[in-house]
Amino acid sequence: MDFDLTKEQEMIRKEVRKFSLSEIAPIAPDLDETETFSPELTRKMGDIGLFGMFVSEDYAGQGMDYLSYIIAVEEVARVDGSQAATVAAGNSLGIGPLYYFGSEEQKKKYLPGLCSGKALWGFGLTEPTAGSDAGGSKTTAVQDGNDWVINGSKIFITNAACEMTMGVTVQAITGTRSNGRPEYTCFLVESGTPGFKAVPMHKKMMWRSSNTAELYFDNVRVPDSSILGKHGDGFHQMLKTLDGGRLSIGAMGLGGAQGAYDAALKYARERVQFGQPICKFQAIAFKLADCAMEIECARNLMYKACWLRNLHRPFEKEAAMAKLYCSEVMGRVVNHAVQIHGGYGLMKDYGVEKFFRDQKLLEIGEGTSEVQRIVISRYIGC
Repeated sequence: MDFDLTKEQEMIRKEVRKFSLSEIAPIAPDLDETETFSPELTRKMGDIGLFGMFVSEDYAGQGMDYLSYIIAVEEVARVDGSQAATVAAGNSLGIGPLYYFGSEEQKKKYLPGLCSGKALWGFGLTEPTAGSDAGGSKTTAVQDGNDWVINGSKIFITNAACEMTMGVTVQAITGTRSNGRPEYTCFLVESGTPGFKAVPMHKKMMWRSSNTAELYFDNVRVPDSSILGKHGDGFHQMLKTLDGGRLSIGAMGLGGAQGAYDAALKYARERVQFGQPICKFQAIAFKLADCAMEIECARNLMYKACWLRNLHRPFEKEAAMAKLYCSEVMGRVVNHAVQIHGGYGLMKDYGVEKFFRDQKLLEIGEGTSEVQRIVISRYIGC
């Protein structure tokens, strides 16, 4: 077994960390405080190649392996969850479905702009009454000649309501299968299409400088050519997309845990109580030791899942495990980090407060922790 990263992967980690510390870290607190999504910062992330990393160069992508992409998300999340969310959703949920399921015409039309980071694309699955129950969607699309008419709504959709949004992928019910279950089809709906409205959501606890939207479809008419992949294949596409998306959310948990741990370790070495740095007290040292151990375990699980994916071997069980474990590890690490900081850990001047807020969504988005346990239990034969 070889645990060494390639020289290219090591370089990606080094350069993304350098960028995150120099470009993201100085402005992240203000963006968070004002709930401001930054197109300028997003374009800068595009300029260094953080979008379309796993996409072929034929469509203006970077042509890298999936682990390289996950390392990049990890390094951004080590500094700021909001910008990591923009990158993770932009790639796994925006670019991914177009790249893996789109027609040649759709790929050539949309991917170059998305891979450059000059535009973003949303992924419309979650609805007000359909969260964990993805099969409970009520948005419909009815065929009318060569067009489809979409009606319904989506909620909590990342990258879907900003000036950079080029469009969204929308899952809609298009009929009933022979077994009586709904038939789902995914459609590509461009921004500005009549009847389509995207409304930014504010007052979030976490990811406050990430763009989150509610989507409304009021007799939105799209051509037959806007179907993503095959008619009736929408549910399969969504499940496959979520498998990959779980890795990026897990990477956010891994990176966030590392960032919170780094801050706690630094503070514990500098904070003096009773005549010595608090890291010398066993109660604190054991907390930090547990954090270091769990982060190491999480990274190994995450990288193994990516290794399996790179080899085109089944990785779905490991993706669910990695997403679940990394997100919950971050929860335990940030809790220790705040405790180690004491009262200062509750103040916005210290970064662990933000890590603490940003973590919670990782146990909810891309399938809750409870759903991940359902997925894993089915893979092990329960």
